[in-house]
Amino acid sequence: MGVEPIRWKEGRLSLLDQRLLPWEERWIACRTPEEVAEAIRTLAVRGAPAIGVAAAFGLASAARDLPAAPEGFREGFRRVADLLASTRPTAVNLFWAIDRMQRRALAVEGHSRDERERALDAEAEAIRDGDLESCRAIGRFGGPLVRDGEGILTHCNAGALATAGYGTALGVIRAAHEAGTRMRVFARETRPLLQGARLTTWELLREGIEVTLVTDSMAAHLMARGMVHRVVVGADRIASNGDTANKIGTYGLAIVAHHHGVPFHVAAPLSTLDPTLADGRGIPIEERDPSEVTTFAGRAVAAPGVRVFNPAFDVTPSGLITSIVTDRGVAEPPFRESLQRLAAEA
Repeated sequence: MGVEPIRWKEGRLSLLDQRLLPWEERWIACRTPEEVAEAIRTLAVRGAPAIGVAAAFGLASAARDLPAAPEGFREGFRRVADLLASTRPTAVNLFWAIDRMQRRALAVEGHSRDERERALDAEAEAIRDGDLESCRAIGRFGGPLVRDGEGILTHCNAGALATAGYGTALGVIRAAHEAGTRMRVFARETRPLLQGARLTTWELLREGIEVTLVTDSMAAHLMARGMVHRVVVGADRIASNGDTANKIGTYGLAIVAHHHGVPFHVAAPLSTLDPTLADGRGIPIEERDPSEVTTFAGRAVAAPGVRVFNPAFDVTPSGLITSIVTDRGVAEPPFRESLQRLAAEA
């Protein structure tokens, strides 16, 4: 695995600090649930699948320090789960992983401490390994969509750093590259925290995939000049009808792609699907600290005292999406039926 964002060894979790990339590669040892929660909240680890995996390992680690008695263990585990669930509201993979760990904890709460630890470690490792396999499956299904000689535009970072490894949107690009498909990848910088400029370019260059960095405002110009033939993005939550929440700026990119007749693909595992939501209007949108917009690298870039609106995500209506590439196959419109069919088969 070329890029490894999460490490788990002897019951302890370490995270590659993505706030410092690409300038410095530093690992954070997360010894307490509070440290795991802080790492998720402050984007030291980010990306919907990755924060789900990190939370799963955070719960497995925390279980070692909980009371041996079933009642105390149950209550302590619930408190840790609630703490981790409070960190990021939009990414459904976080809640999916926490729910899976809670169900496993409930099943073994009456067992010995050693048996509980082994069971929860195994469950967290299964979540990690499942995410890796899901990303590779997304690559297998999505890679053939990319045609030789195309220009591919992506937004934010939906790569190995946003998952347990390999990536979703970048998994499609990686798979196409591994198959020998020639392409030109464009990475949008992704304001305000520049995940595309800092993380996506770092990942792709590290693995020998040529990438060109562009600003967020250049997408329409590139498409008008015929330089972009396909857009591939990730997702943090997908409603039943295919409406998709992803990093802020994705919706505008989809509108531009639709205007220019450029296919727009979403790449995500089925664990990102939220079947409780009929459409995207019910997706909670996280709003983050204004300082992310008014400062960069510790320096002010805006007038003091200016008001700031800083939503971290927007919702792309399903009518602007060409296909949703999942780990179980490619869903096409109408998405309510195709996604439901893939979920039922899974």
